[in-house]
Amino acid sequence: MRSGFQAFLEKTWDRVALVLGTGFGFGHFPVAPGTVGSLWGVLLAWGLRQSGWPLWEQLLVIAVVFLIGIPICGRAARLLGTEDPGQVVFDEIAAMPVVFLVIPSELPLSIPTGIAGFLWFRLFDIAKPWPVKWFDQIEGGLGIMADDIAAAIYAAGALWLTVWGLTFLGVA
Repeated sequence: MRSGFQAFLEKTWDRVALVLGTGFGFGHFPVAPGTVGSLWGVLLAWGLRQSGWPLWEQLLVIAVVFLIGIPICGRAARLLGTEDPGQVVFDEIAAMPVVFLVIPSELPLSIPTGIAGFLWFRLFDIAKPWPVKWFDQIEGGLGIMADDIAAAIYAAGALWLTVWGLTFLGVA
């Protein structure tokens, strides 16, 4: 039998998981909620870049956000009643900073680079090439988070090639 305090904690955890899991409600956007939620991730990536923190500290923040995302996304998905609901966008938010790790720290995160990284991420998150699709099949919060990190790694590679190619061609 649960005590009143345990019930209070569980209800509070449910609310926190839903608020964070849905990206402060942006996951309820009626069209393309994952795309809308990913915009929060671009802001997170920009904030990490602006922090001036060394790369290892940025990686630590990304790892912590990933790890806390597992229970947040898992709980939010259970509360919303499906395995990986579109309303849960914390995974997109957490993964987006990974995309921009390939941009050297001495270069600013420009608007064109931000747009390119965002578009590459959305392409790989939607298309789910192997192994992104494989990670997507893992149950619970780990699966919800892992496929987006895999998509972000693909997007980081594509962004690096894009920036390198444009620099080589003298466009960037």
